[in-house]
Amino acid sequence: MDNNKRPEDMVRITTSELAEAFIAEQVSAIQEQVGDKKVLLALSGGVDSSVVAALLIKAIGKQLVCVHVNHGLLRKGEPEQVIEVFRHQMDANLVYVDAVDRFLDKLAGVADPEQKRKIIGAEFIRVFEEEARKQEGIEFLAQGTIYPDILESDGVKAHHNVGGLPEDLQFRLVEPLKLLFKDEVRVVGKTLGLPDNMVYRQPFPGPGLGVRCLGAITRDRLEAVRESDAILREEFAKNGLEGKVWQYFTIVPDFKSVGVKDGKRSFEWPVILRAVNTRDAMTATVEDVPFALLQHITERITHEVPGVNRVCLDLTPKPTGTIEWE
Repeated sequence: MDNNKRPEDMVRITTSELAEAFIAEQVSAIQEQVGDKKVLLALSGGVDSSVVAALLIKAIGKQLVCVHVNHGLLRKGEPEQVIEVFRHQMDANLVYVDAVDRFLDKLAGVADPEQKRKIIGAEFIRVFEEEARKQEGIEFLAQGTIYPDILESDGVKAHHNVGGLPEDLQFRLVEPLKLLFKDEVRVVGKTLGLPDNMVYRQPFPGPGLGVRCLGAITRDRLEAVRESDAILREEFAKNGLEGKVWQYFTIVPDFKSVGVKDGKRSFEWPVILRAVNTRDAMTATVEDVPFALLQHITERITHEVPGVNRVCLDLTPKPTGTIEWE
């Protein structure tokens, strides 16, 4: 069978029973492929890399070395969740790299969106390469490649940023999810025991909050994005919108406006709310969020997030807007 071709008669994984059969098959295949060698994985905490990690832990235990790089652009609580789930609950061989200062120093003063993306991607490869060279006996590189990645990017999951590792490392690839669609990956992850808020996590850009802190990233404005995003996600979950809305997040632009706080004039940032629904991300509609909930979210953000005095709602569908702002 062509490794990059999904058989037309391949059964869709829609139930835990089918997922268990897939897991058993892949555990056997991974053990046969890897033997007693070590496997390296860049574990972002996203759906694909998390499911690959859980599957490999089941197959080869601590022969898997997971590297989680905190570049400072993750959402609130995500690094802590990765450590809790994989190190404490699954007893994974997890290497945590605090690279926050390294990334934010590189990004200081850089306003162009494409330049920001390139810096984040290149720096991630450098950090991951450094950690890879510290390990001994690594012969395989695991990737969360799924079937749409093969269709769209000729078999290289470039947005995981590990495709650019130097050739001298000569890792062989382990890609156990490469014939699955995203919905099937979620069923497998749920069957492997991963928490719902990891398995059903909404799409998140590779550069993380770096593309939602518009313009040149500053640490205080980045925190405003992170904190306001956490409030939005918490309120959507409380009010039954989690899982119903495809993607929702906050943006903080690089300008300020006049406001009033505690009876005094303030000059602070606005927070922009974005909530959209889509099937394929090619077009998107705006979610009709109840006005009372928007008012409550506004109240919380303007009173709980330092440096913010306004909340705005983006009502633009795609087209003419894109889903993300940068």
